[in-house]
Amino acid sequence: MRGKHPSERSSNQRNLMKLFIKLPFIVFVSLFLNACKTSSEPKSGIWRAVIPTKGGELPFNFELQKESDGYSVTILNGEEKLKMDKSFVKDDSLHIPMELFDAEIVAKVEGEKLVGYWKKMRSDFSFLQGNFVAEYGKTYRFTDKTDKPETLLAPKYSVLFRSEDLKDSTVSVGLFSTKGNEVNGTFLTSTGDYRYLQGNLMGDSLKLSCFDGTHLFLFKAKVEGGKLTGGEFWSSLSSFESWEGVKDDNATLPDEKTLTYLKEGYQTIQFSFANEQGKKISLTDDRYKGKVVVVQIMGSWCPNCMDESKFLAPWYQKNKQKGVEIIGLAYEKSTDPAFAYPKIKRLKERFGIDYEVLLAGTNDKADASTTLPMLNRVIGFPTTIFVDKKGQVREIHTGFSGPGTGKYYDDFVSDFNRLVDKLLAE
Repeated sequence: MRGKHPSERSSNQRNLMKLFIKLPFIVFVSLFLNACKTSSEPKSGIWRAVIPTKGGELPFNFELQKESDGYSVTILNGEEKLKMDKSFVKDDSLHIPMELFDAEIVAKVEGEKLVGYWKKMRSDFSFLQGNFVAEYGKTYRFTDKTDKPETLLAPKYSVLFRSEDLKDSTVSVGLFSTKGNEVNGTFLTSTGDYRYLQGNLMGDSLKLSCFDGTHLFLFKAKVEGGKLTGGEFWSSLSSFESWEGVKDDNATLPDEKTLTYLKEGYQTIQFSFANEQGKKISLTDDRYKGKVVVVQIMGSWCPNCMDESKFLAPWYQKNKQKGVEIIGLAYEKSTDPAFAYPKIKRLKERFGIDYEVLLAGTNDKADASTTLPMLNRVIGFPTTIFVDKKGQVREIHTGFSGPGTGKYYDDFVSDFNRLVDKLLAE
């Protein structure tokens, strides 16, 4: 067989030598690119996040899971599991949108750490922004120590909050459950509750926090015998209220059924607001005539309203054939249909709401009151109005005691069913 020309062999040898020289560089570049690719993908599992506030670090936990079309992020506050919108990685950062709240978290992925910011739009359309840092694999709230606390925390306290200028005060009931040095609880007020709070007892100090996408709550106090002293409540990075509590197994609040009421001379409510299709809806429509109607004053931006919607949506599916209807009156950050209706639609889809939700006005309580002039005032979102078969208002319930309040939530459900059953039987 005829062999290759010496010049051909030398050329092939030279090319082979060049390949061997380049190979380490090619391998290095490949490993580097793969490392960069891996570093932009956050690990699935539990993370501990911290947002610095004027009152100190506000910690919360979340679970992140990789999915085929992005990431699932679930905020963890005690027993609450609050799922965020579909999250994704863009460039080198994880994006966690919270569209109902006009908020988002954007954080650069740095191995087992996320570094970035949390940002949300206020009611005046300005933006509030704070730093955000999260670490993978850390499941604790304020401390990873399991030391037995120096003092015991009672299950129930009578609590008084005071504004920073001391001009306003709010009566509240503090509800707590303790296991070791871990604490879950909430504060119940006449217009609602502070939802799920989670924290720790460390020595004689109580610390609780909550992050639900729009609210940042940080509570601190000293436990001294049967008292909670020197209380600090920080919200939205820098807002402050002082508070104190006294152990009280019989602590109560003003009757939530007496706060909002019909003005003298009125027996019913009247309104005509548009749904997502632009159709005007009122209680005099055939759909509602001769039926018991529950009117829900609410907003897509309101976590307590979401808690109520979680109850009302499946309740309506189960009971609507009995002759009962629900109408939601949504008070949004803007009455611009292009802004408000997509949020109402997203709320309905998220909670499976099958009843009408109408755009009624803005989320300012004074403005909301002007849209329903037969009421003395709207002082809280949500507010629930019960209308009988004759169209007359039979009860108005201010606020909502959510699942985080335990027995109070159970009592609400019982009272709700009892009243509706009574009205249906008439």
